[in-house]
Amino acid sequence: MGKIRLALLSGGDSSEREVSLSSGKQVYEALDKSKYDIVRYDPKTDLQKIVEDAPAIDVALLILHGPNGEDGTVQGLLDLLKIPYQGAGVLGSALAMNKLAAKKMYEHANIPVPPYIPFSKGEIVETDAWVNKIGLPMVIKPVCAGSSVGMSIVKKESDIAPSVEKALLFDNNLLLESYIKGVELTCGVLGNRELEALPVIEIIPGEGYEFFDYNAKYLKGATEEICPARIDDEIRDKVQEYALAAHRALFLKGYSRSDMILSNGDIYLLETNTIPGMTATSLYPQSAKVAGYSFTQILDRLIALAMEQ
Repeated sequence: MGKIRLALLSGGDSSEREVSLSSGKQVYEALDKSKYDIVRYDPKTDLQKIVEDAPAIDVALLILHGPNGEDGTVQGLLDLLKIPYQGAGVLGSALAMNKLAAKKMYEHANIPVPPYIPFSKGEIVETDAWVNKIGLPMVIKPVCAGSSVGMSIVKKESDIAPSVEKALLFDNNLLLESYIKGVELTCGVLGNRELEALPVIEIIPGEGYEFFDYNAKYLKGATEEICPARIDDEIRDKVQEYALAAHRALFLKGYSRSDMILSNGDIYLLETNTIPGMTATSLYPQSAKVAGYSFTQILDRLIALAMEQ
């Protein structure tokens, strides 16, 4: 049997481009070259080339983050070209990328979420009403952005308007959310029809980081990550249950990673990632390693799941 002809897509034109390129490089290095004939593409510059090469591509591996990569747009192009790819399709990608749409789906599935208020550019900034409804501190973030880009934790009412302006640089639609202080947890899911919840990770942002922001995510040593998380079995089971429920509620496939907060025994789901970070030290591969998958093996598994569909 010949090698699988694999298109590796990374880069793109979102604010997470550099992270995507770095991840793509590490994924390329980890892939088994005896199994795959790999061609790398950057959607920012290579869309036409992907179209031209489509008949010669067996499967695509998407290492893309943010708009025009994780939101269903590239997925739709690959569907038209009849190229299978790992992870969620157009619907699931779009739902998960839109934090407001995702929250509505979580609520419909009876998954607890923090109280929130949607806001769109051009609407009146009603700081008093917002504080009365969801309190302080509050989290202000773009509806469609990843890696905590444009996100702020606001403790004073006077900081609300500037934080709204900051978030509007990244999206015309925002989400205002009650800030719940607690233990940050994340849980991966793997599979198509048969789903496996991976071990739960506990995230401890380093000194100087109030939350798991862009720098805490990507600066080496900025965050401590503990897997399995230091939680009792009952909490672990509930976190895994919510991760599986979120995966199903958003019509996802292949894999996902859902982020949560544990506070006073209660668990709140924050958001779900349809293309989790995929460097060897990223959260999803860390959890997969504890479950028994090496970085190369988890990539093989994702590619197999893509081709299975």
